Amino acid sequence: MEVMHDPARVIAFVTFSAVVAGTPGPGNALLTAVGARAGVRQGLASLLGQATGMGALLFAVTLGLGNVLLAHPLALQVLKWGGAAMLCWMAWRIATAGHAGGATNAPAGFLPMAAFQWVNPKGWLVGVAAVATFLDRRAGSALAQAVIFAILFTLVAIPSCLPWLAFGAALQRFLRTPRARRVLNGAMAVLLAASTILLVWTRF
Repeated sequence: MEVMHDPARVIAFVTFSAVVAGTPGPGNALLTAVGARAGVRQGLASLLGQATGMGALLFAVTLGLGNVLLAHPLALQVLKWGGAAMLCWMAWRIATAGHAGGATNAPAGFLPMAAFQWVNPKGWLVGVAAVATFLDRRAGSALAQAVIFAILFTLVAIPSCLPWLAFGAALQRFLRTPRARRVLNGAMAVLLAASTILLVWTRF
């Protein structure tokens, strides 16, 4: 791995990736909701979509998309508030979900979850933080580093986010009554909205 030949740097990046991918946020809240509705096996596509989307976003930010947005405050604000509005709408959809066949109306599947990462404020925070911390002018071209960052982050994010999907699936046994489903819907909606409010006020 020529662009990241220092083992300490690799370990630091892997640790960073595991922490930021596994901590609470809008994406993991939705992943829990998917697990509660579909279970682990059927939710694996959503898990892979989330990890791949985060890796792709990190790739783009490393190549310069993040710098372009940071250089144009209006575009950054549009992305920031547009993403927040979408997340709040999704929280409302989850809170008002009442169908008997599942726990939530959270987006499921590889492509929806991958696309969701691009409007997730946490994803942009992670991307900018990763580039600011780990991009090294002496470690090869930006393209090479972007590829390595994206691959490592994706591989680490899969097991880091899996517990959220599994936790949602474990809740299925408690969702046999409409009241239990409403409680879960409300809890997931509050978690999603709270994480959105916290992130949207964070400067990035």
